[in-house]
Amino acid sequence: MMAGYWPTPIAAKNDPRVAERMSGMPKIVFSRSLDQASWQNTRLVKEDLAGEVRRMKNGSGGDIAVLGSGSIVAQLAQEGLIDEYQIVVNPIVLGKGRTLFEGVSKRLTLKLTSSRAFSNGNVVLLYEPAG
Repeated sequence: MMAGYWPTPIAAKNDPRVAERMSGMPKIVFSRSLDQASWQNTRLVKEDLAGEVRRMKNGSGGDIAVLGSGSIVAQLAQEGLIDEYQIVVNPIVLGKGRTLFEGVSKRLTLKLTSSRAFSNGNVVLLYEPAG
C-alpha cells in the first residue's frame, strides 16, 4: 500500500523528491472497510465512487490519477469516466492472475494515442476511449 511506504523515513531517504510530492499532494482513498485515512492530505470516501469522481471532474482540481486499484478502474471504465488509460506492460509471465479489466461487463473500444518502449523491455501504452 502506498501509504505504508511513501510517508516513511526509508522513502524519504531512497527518493526524497517523490516522497515529498506524494505526501504533499491531495489524495482520495475509496474504501468500504477503512474507518480513517491517516496519510497527510488524504480524504476517505466510503461510497458513491462514480458520483464523487463526476464531482471531481466537474471541479477545478486538475488531472486525476488512479494508482493501485484494478477494481476502481473497472468501475470508472464501466461508467465512462476515464479519459485516458496509461498501461505499462512489464514482460513477465506469471501464469495466473486477474484480468486487467475484471468486472467490466460492456465492450470498451480504445484508440492508441501514444506508446513508448524502454530498454528494459517495458512498454507504456496510452489509450483514450474511441466512442
